[in-house]
Amino acid sequence: MPQQRRTDWESNSTSTEKGGELSAKRVAALGPGRHRVARNLYLLVGVRGSAVARSWVMIYRSPVTGKRRDMGLGSADIVTVARAKELALRHRLAILEGRDPLEEKRGQRRERPAVLSFRQVADLYIAAHEVSWRNPKHRAQWSSTLETYAHPVLGDLAVNTVDTGAVMRVLDPIWHSKAETAGRVRGRIETVLDYATARHWRAGDNPARWKGDIENLLPKKSKVAPVEHHAAVPWRELPALWADLAGRDDISTLALRLTLLTGVRTNEALGACWNEIDPEAKLWKIPAERMKAAREFRVPLSVAATAVLGELAALRQGEHLFPGARTGRPLSNMAMLMVLRRLRGAGMTVHGTVRSGFRDWASEHGVAGEVAEACLAHTIENKVEAAYRRGDLLEPRRAVMERWARFLTAPASERAVVPMRGRGTV
Repeated sequence: MPQQRRTDWESNSTSTEKGGELSAKRVAALGPGRHRVARNLYLLVGVRGSAVARSWVMIYRSPVTGKRRDMGLGSADIVTVARAKELALRHRLAILEGRDPLEEKRGQRRERPAVLSFRQVADLYIAAHEVSWRNPKHRAQWSSTLETYAHPVLGDLAVNTVDTGAVMRVLDPIWHSKAETAGRVRGRIETVLDYATARHWRAGDNPARWKGDIENLLPKKSKVAPVEHHAAVPWRELPALWADLAGRDDISTLALRLTLLTGVRTNEALGACWNEIDPEAKLWKIPAERMKAAREFRVPLSVAATAVLGELAALRQGEHLFPGARTGRPLSNMAMLMVLRRLRGAGMTVHGTVRSGFRDWASEHGVAGEVAEACLAHTIENKVEAAYRRGDLLEPRRAVMERWARFLTAPASERAVVPMRGRGTV
């Protein structure tokens, strides 16, 4: 490297210390102006009114361009004399290697990821995960609830600055008046912040977490808005409901009859396709993408369920068991509900009537709890138990669903008195 010409800013010095460097004590006494403290290191002291500003600057000639560089090293109120000298030495070593420390610093700043807002992170999370959300309504709700409740407060905040106070400004106005919605909003905020932490866009505890954080600031949802169960036809009245349905053969009624016999969820029933039915094995295999737990579910078909499928086969139009008004689309999710409400009045729900009805009947008829839960495709909450239970209890479930079908379809003259609750094997 060619020898550089010394300039006034390199040669001018107020230093009298050994080695041409000022001590911390001497630096503290410096007045307004520019003072050489060490090689290439200067202290700038400025006065404006009663305020005094002291800052470090390294002045050098770039080994890349040959031009003078003034590189700030921070405020002297924060960066000590020793630290400033250390930085200057490090940068001089870079210069000796032919590198320009100021250009390197600017390059690092350009490479540093920009601080993302909460809204940007939420959009990235939704884009990354919506493919796994099978229910279109669920996808729409994620965006709409954040847009309505969270983004007006959090949307433009840097995601790494969202704190408990900001989260509470979202939840406080809606926690008592819209408890269910508020609970979902809190959970979604927590998820977005966890995602940001996993991507190293923020650090520290999650201020939207319920346990240990929000639970100390807000009452439980159950205290604000007690859980309201799905309105349902009492299980003892289901055989009478079946009798009313048996005299009708429209698609909506057939859908409700098969749903009652199998205990599946409304969406699982309405989306059924003929290629899911195995008549020889008397099984209905619902694929994982249509199941809430994202696992294939085998539904044993009772004699009565097989008979309903026979009626449907005679009306078959396309791939769906229950075709809707639009070609290639299944029946509307309101179809079964309207049938039920015409027969049993407003307020009744298919979910409550079918699934709660079956579960109550199973409890009263001594069906083992794990078998009853398996019939409804409920996820095992206990992770240890779930790890050991590999099978789906198909044969015990087949026996239970046959008993359930006989209960539903029995003529009034043959309906037995309900037995006392007891523990059974199936």
